[in-house]
Amino acid sequence: MAFTDQLREDAEPIWAAQHEHPFVRGIGEGSLDPAKFRHYIRQDYLFLIDYARLLALGCARAPRLDEMSRFAQLTEAVLGSEMELHRSYAGEWEISTAELEAEQPTATTRAYTDFLLRTATLADYGELAAALLPCIWGYHELATRLAKHGRPSNELYARWIDEYADAEFAELTTWCKALTNTAAETSDHRRMTSAFLTSSRYELAFWNASWREEAPLRQPETPESTGK
Repeated sequence: MAFTDQLREDAEPIWAAQHEHPFVRGIGEGSLDPAKFRHYIRQDYLFLIDYARLLALGCARAPRLDEMSRFAQLTEAVLGSEMELHRSYAGEWEISTAELEAEQPTATTRAYTDFLLRTATLADYGELAAALLPCIWGYHELATRLAKHGRPSNELYARWIDEYADAEFAELTTWCKALTNTAAETSDHRRMTSAFLTSSRYELAFWNASWREEAPLRQPETPESTGK
């Protein structure tokens, strides 16, 4: 059994809860309240910014040149085309770029991205790979299962499924699993498993936060905002 197969087995209860989550099921059925999905889009935009930082740290810490190159390519893709596509897609949901830029993270978004960046900075490379994997593999698995039930009538939800179920994202998932398996040859399996399970729990929490429409964190007051 590959190490990633063991990780997936260990995380089964968490991933099963994602598949059964009403937010995810609502995407597949096309019945999700648009307000909840708009919440998700705004928070996912903030997540992508720190996700790019995570990929850049992967490039800096990768022990092999081919891994450095792939992390660099992914960082550039997220900061370039993926962010632009996200802004365009948000526009179709009547969310302006100004709204995206003004969005503040929820406690869930902040906790998830803080965990990823702390792991990428302070933990070993194997933990970085394991923490990254649910962000990619989880989306592909969710979208692939939803696609098997047929595209929803809501085209905007159907496009979300298409994006993460397509062959390009499948290839990215395969690469990230191979990356994790290679890192496991020299890294502590217990710590890698902990990182994978923690990211998986945050993925579930992210769906739940948008389902509940969790309020963004308040910005700290500044002298300018208080008039002092």
